[in-house]
Amino acid sequence: MTRNALTAGLLAMVSLVAFEYMAVAIAMPVVARDLGGLELYGLAFSGAMAASVIGTVLGGRWADVRGPQAPLWTGAAGFAAGLTVAGLAPTMEVLIAGRFLQGFSGALVSVALYVVVARVYPESRHPKIFSLFATAWVVPSMVGPAIVGVVTDTLGWRWVFLLVPILTVVAGLVLLRGLAGQPVSGGQGEPAPGLLGKVGWAAVTAVGAGLMQYGSGGGRLPLLIAGMVVLAVALPRLLPRGTLRAARGLPAVVGLRGLSAGAFFAAEVMVSLMLVDHRHLPTWASGLALMGGSLTWSLASWVQGREFFSQKTNLRLGSAMMALGILITGTVAFASVPVAVAYPAWIITGFGIGLVYPTLSVLTLELSAPGEQGKNSSALQVGESVVSVVAVAVTAALFTASGSGYWAVFAATLVMALAGLAIAGRSIKDGPATAPGSSPECLPHPA
Repeated sequence: MTRNALTAGLLAMVSLVAFEYMAVAIAMPVVARDLGGLELYGLAFSGAMAASVIGTVLGGRWADVRGPQAPLWTGAAGFAAGLTVAGLAPTMEVLIAGRFLQGFSGALVSVALYVVVARVYPESRHPKIFSLFATAWVVPSMVGPAIVGVVTDTLGWRWVFLLVPILTVVAGLVLLRGLAGQPVSGGQGEPAPGLLGKVGWAAVTAVGAGLMQYGSGGGRLPLLIAGMVVLAVALPRLLPRGTLRAARGLPAVVGLRGLSAGAFFAAEVMVSLMLVDHRHLPTWASGLALMGGSLTWSLASWVQGREFFSQKTNLRLGSAMMALGILITGTVAFASVPVAVAYPAWIITGFGIGLVYPTLSVLTLELSAPGEQGKNSSALQVGESVVSVVAVAVTAALFTASGSGYWAVFAATLVMALAGLAIAGRSIKDGPATAPGSSPECLPHPA
């Protein structure tokens, strides 16, 4: 019974973080107009992203050394406080401050949840738990837009922020009950030297990603290039050694997560735009295409959780389906291709990432020695976040440079998906897995 309460609490926390991520994106245009801060619109997103990178790095090592409860409850309290500040904000500047706190704290929660899973659930249960996590993240994207629209139209945009802290308290009480008596107290790792320096590199990484995000707009190419240079210096210091060359084991896992998420999200950004602005579908019709991908993501996560296929098959088949789906979706940019092709194509893409995404979460914990689950989970999430920002920024710049060339965006994301397929087999070590902390392939993690 306690384990059921724990699972329910974990899923509630994941759902709340996912819902708020989606809700803010929908409500922010109304927020910016109401507060008169359209010029600060991008900072409301990039500031939260920057804070989440720092929170992920700090929270990972904190959970290893002190146990996951400290960062978990600190993050939950900060998440609720940040939302409250944003919901009551009299100006755009105050709202951005609330978003910064929300992003930092949400990252603490996310990485702590991975450590809770590693500490409490047997390894055989990890595939099912992470399939539930994936579903808890995807479902808000299906039901959330309608909820946010109703709340914004009836109660006002502030309640999009203010209702979630109340739900956070409820979820926290369920989670607290589930954690009672579970082996999550105390740390399993040793304090890492140079932690402050690693947090500093996380901040530099966040600045680089922000520069790329802002520089992807027209006429700001120097900022895009500057962001790429900053990331080239800073990001490798936050990832396991060998990530850039996809060394076997954890480095390849982290690299594949970044490539898969980057390819999917960068392509997804363009799917709706292409269907509405280029093929002249109504907004609701483009939303159906994205919803189809979300549904098959959940379905594939369920398949992964039931372990119908081996981990290597999940990664290779999922990566191949992503590449195929992106390729077919990209053909819809040509007027000679029926627009209806986009629907089954994006369904294939969603199923592909649904196989890959949770499998990589499971592998990260399998390849982590006790006391290293937090730092390795934070590496996975930092890599995913930053590579996704880079992918979206680069494809946006390509879109602009090619004169609204959708083909250029889908070609770039296809290359990323194919690169993921090429390294998928390297994510599974041949023979007995060794602890990444003891392997020469891995540097001490930034956290």
